[in-house]
This record gives sequence, C-alpha cells and structure tokens, in this order.
Amino acid sequence: MPILNRAAEMQEEITAWRRHLHKEPEIGFEVQKTAAFVAQKLKDFGCDEVATGIGRTGVVGVIAGRLGSGPAIGLRADMDALPILETSGVPHASTIAGKAHACGHDGHTSMLLGAAKYLAETRNFAGTVAVIFQPAEEGGGGGREMVRDGLMERFGIGRVFGMHNLPGLPVGRFAVAPGPIMAATAEFDIRVRGKGSHAAMPHKGIDPVVVASQIVLAFQTIAARTMDPIDSVVISVTKITGGDAYNVIPEHVDLAGTVRALKMDAMTLSEERMRTICSGIAQANGAEIDFRFKANYPVTNNNPEQAAFAGAVAAAVSGEAAIDRNAPPLMAGEDFSYMLNARPGAFIFIGNGDTPNLHHPAYDFNDEVTPYGVSYWVKVAETALAP
Repeated sequence: MPILNRAAEMQEEITAWRRHLHKEPEIGFEVQKTAAFVAQKLKDFGCDEVATGIGRTGVVGVIAGRLGSGPAIGLRADMDALPILETSGVPHASTIAGKAHACGHDGHTSMLLGAAKYLAETRNFAGTVAVIFQPAEEGGGGGREMVRDGLMERFGIGRVFGMHNLPGLPVGRFAVAPGPIMAATAEFDIRVRGKGSHAAMPHKGIDPVVVASQIVLAFQTIAARTMDPIDSVVISVTKITGGDAYNVIPEHVDLAGTVRALKMDAMTLSEERMRTICSGIAQANGAEIDFRFKANYPVTNNNPEQAAFAGAVAAAVSGEAAIDRNAPPLMAGEDFSYMLNARPGAFIFIGNGDTPNLHHPAYDFNDEVTPYGVSYWVKVAETALAP
C-alpha cells in the first residue's frame, strides 16, 4: 500500500489543523485548548466514544471496525509544546512568547487526527482502534499518568504504537529497531559546601570550585572505566554556578546535569557510582556534598515482534528501501516508554527532512510528512486488526 489517496487529499486540511495548533502552543498538562480541539474533531469524525481527562488532560477516541469483533490497539500522539522562544519566522509561528512546538507534537497530533478521520469513515478492520492524545511528554510524564489512570484496561488495549518525527531523516523514510530505541533519563543536582576565604589565602578555606572540578572529571570515568563498553551511558554536567568576585573563594558551588542509559541496571549503577564519587571527594577535601538524583523516563524498549511489524507496515507505505529496521537508538528520552512497559508495541521514527533539529528554536514540523504519517497509522490499524 503506497500513500493513501485519501491521505494526500486531506493534506491541506490536516496542515491547517497543524498550523492552528502551532500558533497556540501549550505546555505540560496545561493543554486544555489543544485537548478541546482534539476532542471536538474526534466527535465531528463520528468516533464511537471520546473520553477526556485521562491522565489529567489526555484525550482518547474509540473507533469500532465494521468487519466484526476483535482486539483493540492503541495509536498514540503527544500534544504539548516546549518553553522555547520560537525563531522560525514562519507565518504560523507561535503567538505566545516563550512557548513553541519545537518538537513537532503539533504534527504528531494532526497526523493522528487525520488517521482517525479516515478510520472513522472507512472502519475497514475488525476490532477497535483507540487513538490516544497525550499531554506532558516534555518532562511531565503524561504517558505515565495516562497508564496510571487505567488507559490500557479501560479501552482493552492489547498493543500500542507511537511515532516521532526525526529531522535529518528524509521525508518518506522510517526508522525502527527491536529493543531499546530511546534512553532512560535522569537529572542530578549537587551542592558542594566548602569554606570561603580570600583567594590569596586558599589554605584558610576549602575551595568548592576545585572540589566541583574534581567531581566533573571523576564523573567522566563512570562511562569510561566502570561500564561495559557495550553499554551506552552518558553523564553530562550541564550547569556550574558559584562565586561572585575575582578575589573571593565562595562558600559553595552548585552543579547540575543529566544521565542517559539504554539499560536500567546501567542507570542504577551510574547513580551508585556518582554517590560514591561525591562522598569520596568530599572526604578527601574536607567538604560537604549534597547529592540529589531524580530518575525520569525509563528506557523506550520496542517489543521485537512489534518492531518487525511496524517496519513491515512502514515498508508497505514507503517501500523496503526507505526503511531502516535496525536504527541506532537515540540517547534522548521519551515517555511512550511507560506505555510500552504496560503493553507490547513499537515506537518508530518518520523522516522530517532537512530541518533544524528537535528542540531548536527555529524548528518547524514539515507538512510534507503528513501523508506518510497518516498512511502509516491507517495501515497499522488495518493490518493489526485484519479479520
């Protein structure tokens, strides 16, 4: 099945939805206008049920097939934007300063809406499709909250599928892989408490700047000398703050950063080693170190069978040559991981072409992607629920 004719016909309409959402981005769980827009569209399409308020502000539309009873699958899109000042310069740029759809969730939502419209019109499957529109992917854990709210049980979902656009991957191409495809994530905050003194008399103080520097360097030995080289781990100190004057050794220095890993046991070991390093360096220097570690999203882990299924569907849309079935994982995080922990499924990337990268202030979703995304979603539903 190449691109659906109907998907191509709907492109202009779907683009209009997408650009409307792009102009009015909302962040986290505060996606009331976006959720209301989605819910109204699903009602207009004739979905059998439109449920709101799942995971606080999530929306689910239920579409029953006309070819008999069968299982239920879930198709998920995310709705939230980022706290970024947009610099794209496009006519449909964000009208809300400091908020922007710089990750393409407006495109994800609009493509799934287009698929929902098609599926509600045709219903050429046996069973049920639940189209899932999730809030708060960008750090809020909306996927976790929808699962906790009984998403899978309420709608009888047996398999679940997600999709994200990927700049740099040509339009019309897809990338998927069995096993880990995105990383587990965590954040850390450290306060190094020393003893302030005149910079000309460092022996009368305990320099937290030097101690903090030792921590930064020691953390880099975790991936290099603690982990199996096959295991991907990234520990990045991304903030250092402390001191106010050229000639004063400060009382304290603050560090912060992120940890990424493709195995949960590697994440656990990273935390253990970071705590040990901080304790040892504190003792060696006579300083005090407060360490806070906050685990965020788990590994996004594709079920091998469902990853193969997703690749076959993508090949049916774009041709086998356009599919990478063993794509290297990304060290970014994704809260679709919670849905994949609840049910077997797969997360796939769809090419956004030569555009600025995700989370860049000049990024804009490429509307040429839309027919491929809609066709993929429809083919997933019709293939998974074939009578």
